[in-house]
Amino acid sequence: MAEILTLRDAVAGLVHSGDTVAMEGFTHLIPFAAAHEMIRQRVSDLTLVRMTPDVIYDQLIGMGAARKLVFSWGGNPGVGSLHRFRDAVENGWPRPLELDEHSHAGMANRYVAGASRLPFAVLRGYRGSDLPSRSATISTVVCPFTGEELAAVAAINPDVTVIHAQRADRDGNVQLWGLVGVQKEAALAASRVLVTVEEIVDDLTPTPGAVVLPSWTVDAVAVVPNGAHPSYAAGYSVRDNGFYQAWDAVSRDRDAFLRWMDENVVEAAR
Repeated sequence: MAEILTLRDAVAGLVHSGDTVAMEGFTHLIPFAAAHEMIRQRVSDLTLVRMTPDVIYDQLIGMGAARKLVFSWGGNPGVGSLHRFRDAVENGWPRPLELDEHSHAGMANRYVAGASRLPFAVLRGYRGSDLPSRSATISTVVCPFTGEELAAVAAINPDVTVIHAQRADRDGNVQLWGLVGVQKEAALAASRVLVTVEEIVDDLTPTPGAVVLPSWTVDAVAVVPNGAHPSYAAGYSVRDNGFYQAWDAVSRDRDAFLRWMDENVVEAAR
């Protein structure tokens, strides 16, 4: 059964320095509040996994929490580059960042393999790309039935997956809907799962297209209203487009970035 904890206690109990951490959410339901708590607790040496690392990982990378990034696209959506990500790759600031880059299809299949407790996944992909030569987690297999050569990608099994969802009930069953991305697969692939939610309810009302993670797949639930800001939670909040635009200027300069993080993340919760 999932425990209902404060965000501080949930992060302290489930996320450890040196972990492989997946923080998923596509367009909405991005677990920013949990990432900020990880920064406040100075969790470090992380291997960060995410299909679309955007501002949430720009912040973690810029604060020196990451040693490696496993991903399939990186940018400030609708705006441009992630400047803290680029600074880490190009200049090693605040520390060098190792990369393992994939296609979206490859990452999704890696999560599926991890959730299925299989060692790898098979797909048609990567042809014409130099990614296989740059990653130890991409290879090929020959189909034993047709003789066709296919791409193979190693499973992802995070130490901990962190997601945001709309709601959970008092037993720790979690419900999310809208663009659900790979949250379900990322959760099922992990050893530990932390979910932040907008609210706790007595009963989960059936919702078309919703995904329900039963409590036995979740370790901890933390109630964090607006915990996805500046992204959004469908049915609860709207995307803060102005934040993403403003982040471009903030993140371009190291000192401006550190001041912003100290004022709005590190000191904000004290």
